[in-house]
Amino acid sequence: MLQCSECEYFRRDAAGRVSFGCDPFSTIKEPACLTKLQLVRTMEMGQKLDRLVNAYEATLSIYRRMQPLQEKMIEHMEREMRETDEGESWKFGDAEDDELDDDRI
Repeated sequence: MLQCSECEYFRRDAAGRVSFGCDPFSTIKEPACLTKLQLVRTMEMGQKLDRLVNAYEATLSIYRRMQPLQEKMIEHMEREMRETDEGESWKFGDAEDDELDDDRI
């Protein structure tokens, strides 16, 4: 069985990373090459999934840290909106009183 390191499509860069120039439709030399290529692709996908999960967990961690601040901000905004509504209630209070007076007539 041909080892990948002996194949002409095998490449290793200066950092030691391995890459394959194999094309499963035209440059496969023996049946085991296809199996190895599938294994390598599966491992690469697993690494990508791991990075994706780690990034998601980091995002969740940040959201957990921000939650108390967000709750305080929302409470403050709700309080301001209530105070604004109460402060402007005099504008609408007369209209309601007039409507009540009109109903009595």
